Amino acid sequence: MTTPAQALSLILARIAPLPAGLRPLPDLLGLAAAEDLRSAAQVPPFLNSAMDGYAVQAADLAQATPIHPVRLKVLGDLPAGAVSSHVVRAGEALRIMTGAPLPEGADTVVPVEDTTRGEAWVEVRKSLREGIHIRHAGEDLQVGQLLVLAGQGLRPGDIGVLAAAGLPTVRVHPRARVAVLTTGDELVDVAQQPGPGQIRDANLHAVCAQVTACGGIPMPFPRVPDDRETLRGVLRRALEADAVLTTGGISVGDYDFMKGMLEELGAQRVFWKVAQKPGGPLGFWMLGGRPVFGLPGNPVAAMLMVEEYVRPALRKLMGFARLHRPRAEGTLEDGWSGKAGDPRTTFLRVRVRREGDRLLARLTGPQGSGILSSMLLANALAVVPEGVERIEPGGAVRLHLTEEAEDH
Repeated sequence: MTTPAQALSLILARIAPLPAGLRPLPDLLGLAAAEDLRSAAQVPPFLNSAMDGYAVQAADLAQATPIHPVRLKVLGDLPAGAVSSHVVRAGEALRIMTGAPLPEGADTVVPVEDTTRGEAWVEVRKSLREGIHIRHAGEDLQVGQLLVLAGQGLRPGDIGVLAAAGLPTVRVHPRARVAVLTTGDELVDVAQQPGPGQIRDANLHAVCAQVTACGGIPMPFPRVPDDRETLRGVLRRALEADAVLTTGGISVGDYDFMKGMLEELGAQRVFWKVAQKPGGPLGFWMLGGRPVFGLPGNPVAAMLMVEEYVRPALRKLMGFARLHRPRAEGTLEDGWSGKAGDPRTTFLRVRVRREGDRLLARLTGPQGSGILSSMLLANALAVVPEGVERIEPGGAVRLHLTEEAEDH
């Protein structure tokens, strides 16, 4: 069988970013830049005041103290957004607001709290050196300055900088539209009372949430019964999306139609089954240039497959440069015992906490692939390589930190 590393490599090798397009600033949050972004403007565009106060010549204030303030003549007011016609000379001041252009002749700004205001004068109680409380033109951004690298996801702060830099539209990759199908006669909606032999469909909601969490747009389809013709019709509609995720129906049972149906529709199988647990019956196909993932039906296995394989693939599809969660070495406090001679990689749901520079992990409970409650406390996966039968309490373990942003 395909190893986890091979499976991920085979998937990513077949994924290309969706075509980029220009989008306005309000639409950019969470999208990946399709090219390096550089400033189109100098910020600030002019020398301006960093405080509400008085624009003065610093030399006038050399002897100013709280006991012996210096009195200056006030020429007028300069609000932000206006330009003064006054020239500030020795013995003079111009009342100025934050962001207003510094008037000719002034070389510093006295904060209003260090002054006493009169009718047409101001007394300054503190000496200041030249250049205090002013912002120089271009001290924030220069024209052509690199702001964002291609493949970087855009955050609120990035968007604010782009606005200041004079970039009203930016080339970005779109969010991936992801069809999500769940199959099985035994499934009912969460709002229904299950009948004999039925269970509520957790997969649809969990997988759609995972798609949303990585920036995609889930397109949930009604549950598909174990019927070939119904499945064929649903798959045809699902292939209008950028990627397709199916859960269940890909094993070897008499009612597992998904694998055969995909290939009847022309899907090219890349691999089927991965040497891991949970989640061994993972299939990956390409159909019409679209990636199709056949996820196992057990809810933990389905979520784990999305985390380890689908999420990186969707991020690449959406143009992100960083595809993978942080990986680290940690300590498994409670230990673990597996099956002797098992050739599969095992993924354990764990809760990780930091103590100084150490990561300490504990199992979140029983690790069966159908025990969805094990996901409640999990914030990481412990990865046990094939052939390892036991980890002693306090032993070392590899961790995938599933609640931290991708770093590589």
